[in-house]
This record gives sequence, structure tokens and C-alpha cells, in this order.
Amino acid sequence: MSGHSKWATTKHKKAVIDAKRGKLFAKLIKNIEVAARQGGGDLAGNPTLFDAVQKAKKSSVPNDNIDRAVKRGSGAEAGGADYSTIMYELYGPQGVAFLVECLTDNKNRAAMEVRTAVTRNGGTMADPGSVSRLFERKGVVVLAKESEGTQVSEDDVLEATLDAGAEEVNDLGDAWEVLSEATDVVDVRQALQAANLDYDSADVHFVASLEIPVDADAAAKVFRLVDALEDLDDVQNVFTNVSVSDEVMAALEG
Repeated sequence: MSGHSKWATTKHKKAVIDAKRGKLFAKLIKNIEVAARQGGGDLAGNPTLFDAVQKAKKSSVPNDNIDRAVKRGSGAEAGGADYSTIMYELYGPQGVAFLVECLTDNKNRAAMEVRTAVTRNGGTMADPGSVSRLFERKGVVVLAKESEGTQVSEDDVLEATLDAGAEEVNDLGDAWEVLSEATDVVDVRQALQAANLDYDSADVHFVASLEIPVDADAAAKVFRLVDALEDLDDVQNVFTNVSVSDEVMAALEG
């Protein structure tokens, strides 16, 4: 799974860089509003909201912004938008499949912007269902390999999470990624907390069941398309089945 790990590592590092940008803040705030709208504003009783707030705090979103988002979403404060989730399916270079998850209060705007970004960056829109069948919904928990000066080993992670539903642990370089069934993500996260292992994020993602290896030229085009999509305000997540080898990644970085 070297390709997956390397791609995930790139995404992880990119997220750290993007954390400095207000665009990511806006997307994290939107997640909090939606979670609070769907499950209420009590973090103890709404694990989805708990994880959305945790992720925002890890990305240095100010507490005032987080509190206001919770209040807007739960109805305690006016001004919350009515967001809808839309999934777009598309193909990129060398047949790489993309799932694009949007959270928007204007479906027509989201559709137009996604189509424009795809067309301008060498992709093609796909028929509904043709791409989504290549992915599975999985719980994804990421935790740093070093916590408060203590090294966290793969065995530590497995020991803490196996009984909670962990299926696989991947090496992301400076972090561990724990995959589980989507319904087990909260249990896995809570198991890490019970073992005093700090986690960076706990989400439900679409993970490819079959990956497509690409050369350096195609990888560069895939990354460019991902960047163009992630730059759109309505796009929350971009999932792809690309597999980028260590050699290809080294060539791109070089």
C-alpha cells in the first residue's frame, strides 16, 4: 500500500500548509454547523460534532469562531445556512477516478464551479454510480507518531484499537492512519483516547477498493486537478484512487 500511504502523506502535509489559509477554516466551520444542525449542539451527545470541533481546533480555528458555528448550526443563534451534501463523480488522467464531496447552500453554483474546474484541468464528468462503486465508506483516524515526547508504535495503535473495530493501520511517515468500518470510527477514536493516545482527526472518508498507479506526468495532472477542486468554496473533500509510488513522488519533488 505504498502508493496509498504516500498519497495520504502528501494530503496530510498539504492539510498542515492549508491550515494557514482562511479557506480551510471556512470548510471546517461549515462541517461544525452541519454536524450541530443534524445532531444538536451538545458535544457530549453528538460525536460527529465532537470530531468536527476537534479537527477545527487542531487546525487552529479560533474558539470564538467554533462556538458561533455550533450556535448557528443548533439554532441557538441566527444566521446558519441550509447546506446540502452533493457528490460528483469524475475521471482524471489515465482513468483515475474521483469522488468530489460538496457541502453547499447553492447547488447550481456548486455544479457549475465543479464542472468548470474539471474541464479546465483535463478531467471528465462521469455517470452517477460509475465511480462511487470503486470506493468504500471507511472510518479514518489519523494520529501522530510522537505524542508529548513519547513515540507511538504501530503495536501501540493496534493494541488500543483492534477490539474497537480497527481493520488496518497505515504508515503516513510522521503519522499513523487507522481504517475501520464507517460505523466504528467513533469507537476507534474513543479507544485511542482511553489509551491516552492523542489523535489528529477522525472522519468518514471514501477509500478506493482498487488503486491505479500513474507515472510522474499523470500524477502531476492529478494533483493539479485535486488542487483546483479543493480550491472551490463548496468542495469539502476530494477522494481519488490514484496510487503514486515513492519513485514517482521523488521525481515530482525533484
